[in-house]
Amino acid sequence: MLTFENMRVDLGDFTMEGTFEVAKGARVAVMGPSGAGKSTLLNVIAGFQDATGRLMWNGQEIGPLPPAERPVSMVFQDNNLFPHLTAFQNVGLGISPKLKLNEADATRVREALQRVGLEGLEDRKPAALSGGQQSRVAVARMLLREKPLVLLDEPFAALGPAMRIEMLGLVRDLVAETGATLLMITHDPDDARLIADQCILVADGRVEAPVEMETFLSDPPEAMRAYLGT
Repeated sequence: MLTFENMRVDLGDFTMEGTFEVAKGARVAVMGPSGAGKSTLLNVIAGFQDATGRLMWNGQEIGPLPPAERPVSMVFQDNNLFPHLTAFQNVGLGISPKLKLNEADATRVREALQRVGLEGLEDRKPAALSGGQQSRVAVARMLLREKPLVLLDEPFAALGPAMRIEMLGLVRDLVAETGATLLMITHDPDDARLIADQCILVADGRVEAPVEMETFLSDPPEAMRAYLGT
């Protein structure tokens, strides 16, 4: 279980706070108006943004831990691929930041690429891959990191509708197989329905506790009504 107790982020003219829990294995969409702090929330969990209060995973406090020691794998909007490395090498970073891979590691990398549909493209660099293929490389790396908490910061927003649906389905299947807990930022209610069973609202300086997806979307809070135009 992911637990926030009296979380507060203070960035001068921007503050955000909340107390909430996310059950282990839950798939949660993070929604709210632009600029409300959704990415900030994920950055706090990943350790890239400071916050006061207590952040715990399965009862263990992880707030003081550096990002590399947290039980978190995060996929960013730009997929965070290194342009000078091949798909194989970018995925291999999920095992070894220095790319010191033995044969067993190399086999795991190839299997991860195959799992996301990139078999035969191991030697291509990001510039030679489509947007969807780049997203698959990022997902394969996430898969290899084998972290129990997966954070997605709109990594598929730039993809066309069909490819975005395909990638959301792939991630949904992968986290179901591994039992990982998922938090994904999205602005699209249809995407939220496809991948998540709960929703967290970030609005007006508050992070609200998760609610069931259909409950949230059938009767959205006022902040979401204004954002969605409903």
